[in-house]
Amino acid sequence: QVQLVESGGGLVQAGGSLRLSCAASGRTFRSSAMGWFRQVPGKEREFVAAVSWNGGATNYADSVKGRFTISRDNAKNTVYLQMNTLKPEDTAVYYCAAGSTRATLGDSGAWGQGTQVAVSS
Repeated sequence: QVQLVESGGGLVQAGGSLRLSCAASGRTFRSSAMGWFRQVPGKEREFVAAVSWNGGATNYADSVKGRFTISRDNAKNTVYLQMNTLKPEDTAVYYCAAGSTRATLGDSGAWGQGTQVAVSS
């Protein structure tokens, strides 16, 4: 199973940008779909973005379309989330997840520990 470690979170002003990284270890990364989710206290974890195993297909939550971009570098075993034009409502803990397909992210328990993103108004 793939192990995941997120980084790149922090505090940024509204309108700013951050790039999150998720470093993966394990033999299955290059054949796994990858994605990002986020969660705020008291709410369900919500889907943000996903990318197929080869980077050829992506999908996004409506709330982040046009602002966030997911990508992956299989040579570096890393998936990224470029977040632009950040809004206060993007504040959350962001989690990386792996799965056999974009529809089954996290089903096998492959989650990172999360990285905090805070956007001030």
